Amino acid sequence: MATVFDLTRNTFLSFVKGLDEETADVQPRQFNNTIHWHIGHVLVTAEGLLFGYPAKSANFPEEYNAFFKNGTKPADWSTTAPSIPEIIKHLEEQHTRINDLSEEFFQQDLPYTLPFGNFKTYGDIYDMLIHHENEHLGKMKAMKQVVDAD
Repeated sequence: MATVFDLTRNTFLSFVKGLDEETADVQPRQFNNTIHWHIGHVLVTAEGLLFGYPAKSANFPEEYNAFFKNGTKPADWSTTAPSIPEIIKHLEEQHTRINDLSEEFFQQDLPYTLPFGNFKTYGDIYDMLIHHENEHLGKMKAMKQVVDAD
């Protein structure tokens, strides 16, 4: 199972590591968020859906949720968001933790429902998270093109 996830996360990390923080913090008028937000959002979403963050996971500070969960945006940040190198460190650690999950884990029924889709098991969520991460990578690449063109 890890092959597609590894490709996705490694591609995501490669793109993110090639960014400078100044570019990542520009919010083009055509977009709701910054690249920085998207990077943190991918981390928080995967942690929430697979590990129960923030209630059941202490792998990174709970405050990340206030910056990067659904419905948040940099315009509302009242304090400094975690740095991109810090988020990268957590994404790399999360990558290992996800790869260490067992086949039995992925076969388990979900203890929650989502307001979209028909997700029954953690395996279903895992597949959706790969798609989610790729969608955000595509958006970040488009945003970088817009920022670089200005």
